[in-house]
Amino acid sequence: MTLIILFLAMAISLFTDIKNRKILNIVTLPAMLLGLILNTINYGWEGLLLSFLGLLIGFGLLVIPYALGGMAAGDVKLLMAIGALQGPAFVFGSFLYTAIFGGIMALIILVMKKELLSSLKRIFVTLQLKTLDGLNKNDMHHAFPYGVAIVLGTVCYSGVNLL
Repeated sequence: MTLIILFLAMAISLFTDIKNRKILNIVTLPAMLLGLILNTINYGWEGLLLSFLGLLIGFGLLVIPYALGGMAAGDVKLLMAIGALQGPAFVFGSFLYTAIFGGIMALIILVMKKELLSSLKRIFVTLQLKTLDGLNKNDMHHAFPYGVAIVLGTVCYSGVNLL
């Protein structure tokens, strides 16, 4: 049941993140709560503990990029929901796949915008990192909806996990 809720929450989040650049609280918060409740019902106190630990790990993995302005709170809450629904090992594995997809997506965007070399120079020569704080939301040429990477990473990790 938690896997069905997870895929439903991710499908909705994928759609809203692509369309409106938002991952909605009305999706992520109930998913977190349902993860805690269902895992407690199914596995008792151990289920609650693992669900809560997954939620905390999901938060911990993305809180620094969020604090630096590199992603929105919805991305963090989506990863927290994944952790609450599937537990700590699953959310960590999903995060690793998400990072790979996020890196590939960022690389493709930089190549398409012809900004790869200037970005590499800025990072490695001048040691300057850019935040997204000063960008106009309608002109976020350095940003992309990271919820897409989270969904792709989680789906791929799920597939690998089922094999």
